[in-house]
Amino acid sequence: MQFEKLFQLLARDDVTELALQTDRPPCVRIGDSYTPVINRNFSEEEVIAALAEAGGQQEIVALVSGARRWQFDHPTLGPVRVSAGYHGPLLQARLKRLEVALTAADKPGAQKPEAAEIPIAKNVEMPRAREPASAPVGPAPVRRPIGEILQRPLETANERPLESASVKAVERAAEPARVEQLGSKPDEIFESLLRLARTRQASDLHILADREAMLRIGGDLVKVGPRLSAELVEKMLMAAAPARLHAELTRDGSCDFALTHFSLGRFRTNVSRQRTGMKLTARPIGDRVPSLADLGLPEAITAATHHHQGLIVVTGPTGHGKTATLAAIVDIVNRERTDHIITVEDPIEYVHARKKAVISQREVGTHTKTFAAALKGSLREDPDVIAVGELRDTETVRMALSASETGHLVISTMNTPSAAKAIERIIDLFPPGDQPQVRMSLAGGLRMIISQRLVPSSDRKSVKAAVELLPGSPPLWALIRDNKTFQIPSLQQRGKALGIVRLDDSLADLVRSGHTTLEIAKEYAENPEQFEAVVRGPTVKVPELAPANDSGSTAQNAQKFGKDMFAKAGKLFGGDK
Repeated sequence: MQFEKLFQLLARDDVTELALQTDRPPCVRIGDSYTPVINRNFSEEEVIAALAEAGGQQEIVALVSGARRWQFDHPTLGPVRVSAGYHGPLLQARLKRLEVALTAADKPGAQKPEAAEIPIAKNVEMPRAREPASAPVGPAPVRRPIGEILQRPLETANERPLESASVKAVERAAEPARVEQLGSKPDEIFESLLRLARTRQASDLHILADREAMLRIGGDLVKVGPRLSAELVEKMLMAAAPARLHAELTRDGSCDFALTHFSLGRFRTNVSRQRTGMKLTARPIGDRVPSLADLGLPEAITAATHHHQGLIVVTGPTGHGKTATLAAIVDIVNRERTDHIITVEDPIEYVHARKKAVISQREVGTHTKTFAAALKGSLREDPDVIAVGELRDTETVRMALSASETGHLVISTMNTPSAAKAIERIIDLFPPGDQPQVRMSLAGGLRMIISQRLVPSSDRKSVKAAVELLPGSPPLWALIRDNKTFQIPSLQQRGKALGIVRLDDSLADLVRSGHTTLEIAKEYAENPEQFEAVVRGPTVKVPELAPANDSGSTAQNAQKFGKDMFAKAGKLFGGDK
């Protein structure tokens, strides 16, 4: 059965209805909203083929005369009710699994109620398929007779493969949890979990006392292996943590370090104590420094590295790839300039090989005490570029601003939700008396703010980067200097000519290219209510054409038939009566 994967969506507890329509993606109804489950539109042939597979071989021939309803018994879902009809030129259908016993009216041979009595939700707009930026103007498409369509074998009606993020998610949820053979000794189990994180391309590995280990894949946590006892987890993690950090772990309850495995590479690692025992979070680090293209980031970021002094800030929530972006920017300088680069990190993640530049990497806790102390000392080491792992406190920000004003290019990260918030956060870290001077420093030295989000892909097996770019420009510097940072969002709305990229525009590009879905992107959009309009872009209204004059009464009859059919289908699908 070609459409069995679609039908199986009705087995989910949160799905109440499956909706099909010509020139729209198939959707499932969850709560009061419809969610697309396939990243392409269904043709009329595919909708008819699905209805035929749903027990409607006899019913669909009569759809031209009005909406139809029937019921078929699915081998695993049980009784399923199907309602179908034409709404103008579009064929629509809805499938609903029946959870209750059949009423007298539902039994074979009983009189069926009118279409208006079918319990279809009203005033719920079906998700629209993506429209082109410039819709062609021309005559409306002509619907072919169903008899003609049915002359084609149903096996060839669906020529494209069924690719659906939601369908695949349902399949994964229905599969039994895979039990991994992790070994028997603590070091064998730990190495097996690290290897799984690599081979499954997980962004993080979580090991927790008295719980199964978990991998974060495409934004979702997936259990692997059996439950690990608190004693076993403590043995593994105490052996993994460097001996120099055991005292810090005992004193502070957590420690950070870079774990290097001889065959599996490097992992950024945090070990901490919590209610049930010890816990580890390890993030795999690539064996080479990624490029902007590898990360899916625009090449416009490269322009910011051409300055010999100033401040570049990479911002975004925790866990959204800021460190990888910072490493990619440092690598650009390393490849293109004969400079001295100093990095201060906690811990060192990507190891930079020497290229054109001379690069010194320092780790907080190993090579220096704090970020601020490392920055202060670096000014006497003849640096050209200083990369700071994170702007955490006032003293670190003060030293970074000072370095950016004294002939150095400073690149750093900060945990803020947007570019505008990053500017406000930098200013608000200082007491009111110092803020005018801080605004003057930013107004003269800010080169670019890069705010990014990692968005799950359509199949939720990977993540894609959505980016917000706010390059330094005279209008931006004027807003900062005049303490009008609240107007920065307005500047972003009209600043495309300045190289400004809004986050919602970047998310819309991901949706249009099929890298993610509209529903996923909405979760990350700054303005979810208007985001759908951003995705669709401007549309061209197609004028209605007058009926042909060459057939007189035939055209009038066809027009009357279309109005009658539209009215009947409107009752079925919740339109005007």
